Amino acid sequence: MAVALRRIVWLGLLACVASALIAPPAAASDWLRFRGPNGTGICPDTAPLPVEFGADKNLAWQIDLPGRGSSCPIVVGDKVFVTCWSGYGMGARDEDPGDQADLKRHLVCVDRHSGKILWDTPVDPYLPEDEYGGMFAEHGYASHTPVSDGERVYCYFGKTGAVAFDMAGNQLWKTQVGTESDPRNWGSASSPVLYKDLLIITASAESEALVGLDKKTGKEVWRQEASGLSGTWSTPILMEVDDERTDLVIGVPYEIWGINPENGKLRWHCKGADSNSFCASLVAGDGVVYAVDGRNGGGTAVRVGGEGDVTGTHVVWRTQERNRIVTPLLVDGRLCYLSGGMAVSMDATNGAANKARLPAGDAPAPPVGGGGGPGGRRGGRGVRSMDYASPIYADERIYFPSRRGDIYVVAPGDELEVLAVNRLSDDPDEDYSSSPAASDGQLFIRTSKRLYCVSLSSEGTL
Repeated sequence: MAVALRRIVWLGLLACVASALIAPPAAASDWLRFRGPNGTGICPDTAPLPVEFGADKNLAWQIDLPGRGSSCPIVVGDKVFVTCWSGYGMGARDEDPGDQADLKRHLVCVDRHSGKILWDTPVDPYLPEDEYGGMFAEHGYASHTPVSDGERVYCYFGKTGAVAFDMAGNQLWKTQVGTESDPRNWGSASSPVLYKDLLIITASAESEALVGLDKKTGKEVWRQEASGLSGTWSTPILMEVDDERTDLVIGVPYEIWGINPENGKLRWHCKGADSNSFCASLVAGDGVVYAVDGRNGGGTAVRVGGEGDVTGTHVVWRTQERNRIVTPLLVDGRLCYLSGGMAVSMDATNGAANKARLPAGDAPAPPVGGGGGPGGRRGGRGVRSMDYASPIYADERIYFPSRRGDIYVVAPGDELEVLAVNRLSDDPDEDYSSSPAASDGQLFIRTSKRLYCVSLSSEGTL
């Protein structure tokens, strides 16, 4: 009996060892929307990323894209998806943009391991589109980052509408949600988000509306119009208030809104920055949502929940710290962002900030007179010198591409410590307006012309 029992124990131990040896590794997380999981900008994977990289170091691959764009890449399993436009408005601001009839949008699918383009599905536009020029040329016709539920990819192309694709690139449905233009002629850039079976579109310029679509059919489920939406380029986030309630939270001119994602109705609102536009997206943690935006400065921390005007009851703090377009990170109780040559670390409990000037990188000087790049983006003055990308956090470090191509790697903390400043290209016409994506030891950086994959080399060089 004892021998038999020992045999059973040994067989059990061998089975456990064998199971451990053949068990698959933990699955890598996907990066399914603008700024990853619920827009936090934080990659949960533990795989290491390099601190230093460049054209000849820790660059796994790079590819030329079939068009331009400022939307961000998303990662679904072994595939990377990115949107582009081609055929019209491909040159500098002062060049003839061509014929709008030649305009195409694209959803491009790339193998994350090899960089091979697996498919490229074009989408015909609604015409007439906004003219290419002015502020519109700062981001163009592919500004909204796609979103995925792991089975489909959903894109928003402004006046052309929301479009759903399967993972093989077949178009499943297309739904227009508005064809108006922003009164400033700045276009729109808010990215779609998913909630249960709804695809929620911020059609700010196209119809001054939030629109909920059935993600399976594209049928409109609800629509809520509000004039305040015309001045937002912010992408909403979802905040779980309790087991029975989730709020869709978005920043708009002068206010922060909490919305019922089931029907689009306003639940609560709070006074925000004194600004007629809102460009950054919100970040959240521990039941508090943080908005740092405003061309004249203005940050607000507000507890979610409540009903009606919660300005007098739910505001945690306010600050006059400036931030225009970049969305902060919330890391270890600090709100961190890099923009306009400054590194800012704010105490999330009270808004107190530590600031330091970023070291200069090796970006080529902007052309005299504001030429260069699509739309002459590198003008060196005003909005053309603003950073558009937002930082992300992966492998316990912050990664942030400036618009001119200096990619900062930063250690978070009470004061941000710059560990490295990297460059992938010295192409003066390459614009870095997209926020990176990270997944399982790979960093995907999209520019106006290319998609790059950064990862540790086989030698393991940091």
